[in-house]
Amino acid sequence: MTGNPLKERVLAIVSIIAHYIMEDGQLPANGDLVEELLAIGFESEEIDAAFHWMENLSLHPNSDQLTQSLSIPSQRIFTSEECQAIERDARGFLMRVREMGIIDENILEEIIQKALHTDEDEVSLKDIKTLTALTLFSHSHHEWMREVDCFMDDDWTRLYH
Repeated sequence: MTGNPLKERVLAIVSIIAHYIMEDGQLPANGDLVEELLAIGFESEEIDAAFHWMENLSLHPNSDQLTQSLSIPSQRIFTSEECQAIERDARGFLMRVREMGIIDENILEEIIQKALHTDEDEVSLKDIKTLTALTLFSHSHHEWMREVDCFMDDDWTRLYH
């Protein structure tokens, strides 16, 4: 994948922030987080872009609420545009978390739409995991902490127990 270096660095910042939320359940003070990201080597424009992107995700979700409902299982077929934009492993990951009941059809569609708007040449598995984590957190932070922690670590066996 030959992605945009700025976008890759912004997604790296978002990933760091997601890990803070998963580990501590909250972010450090805003100034402390910015100082830490600057110390790691990120530029202030990249940090601002990451916060702006995350704010847009949380303020403008595509579905109103995460709902659990009993329904007839369906199979999602990706369009050719989606197949070109999202790596095969990332699409497989989305289908896996959907089949496990971690996300529903509405959340799946929301993640796919966000992936299509990342301006990446092709959204990687790591990128789709970050998008999935942020989407779940934007709906209900505490409810999905365990599931996000498990799939970010590729620890699928913990999800089955």
